[in-house]
Amino acid sequence: MDKKIPIVHPLIDEYMLALLPKRDGILREMESYARRKKFPIIGPLAGRVLAQLAMIQKPKRIVELGSGFGYSAYWLAKATPSTTKIFCSDGDENNYQKASAYFKRAGMSRRIKYFVGDALDFIDQFEDDSLEFILNDIDKEDYPAILAKAVRKLKKGGLLVTDNVLWSGRVLHRHPAERSSQAIKVFNRVLFTSKSFFSTILPVRDGIAVCVKR
Repeated sequence: MDKKIPIVHPLIDEYMLALLPKRDGILREMESYARRKKFPIIGPLAGRVLAQLAMIQKPKRIVELGSGFGYSAYWLAKATPSTTKIFCSDGDENNYQKASAYFKRAGMSRRIKYFVGDALDFIDQFEDDSLEFILNDIDKEDYPAILAKAVRKLKKGGLLVTDNVLWSGRVLHRHPAERSSQAIKVFNRVLFTSKSFFSTILPVRDGIAVCVKR
């Protein structure tokens, strides 16, 4: 396995976490569940980035690819008005059941729709040039494929936000052995050579790519 390195110095990470206001009970419960189950979530620092981007963008519809048990969608729902619709997707029925329970308790069920299945098929359900915000956190091997689809589905000025683009530093390996690392390196290279996107990588948590469709 390729060696992992921290993206942010642990002391800086602790400092930023200490600055955060106390999160609501459901978010804290979700974070506790993720720690117990060793389930990867974006965490509160990246959650606030998502929320802030959604506040700026004011999307009518958000599509999330790779939703897990709903942690990221919860942040997005809290940051947007009740008229914003959020469409989640994940390949695991158990994640859907867990997410649905959290959304119901938070009073979010009416505005969040959850699809169980392949994200590459899910995004095809939306019309071209119809979306304002896509959050991408699917299996890393599929990152290059989802990029080609996302560029068609986004409106001009729409956002594609992608997690794990620094992949615990494994992107530094010239010839990584893992298919996931190879795919992320291809994804990042295409992002920054594409004339369709203006892209930036934020070195928060595991690296967040924020891309605006031109």
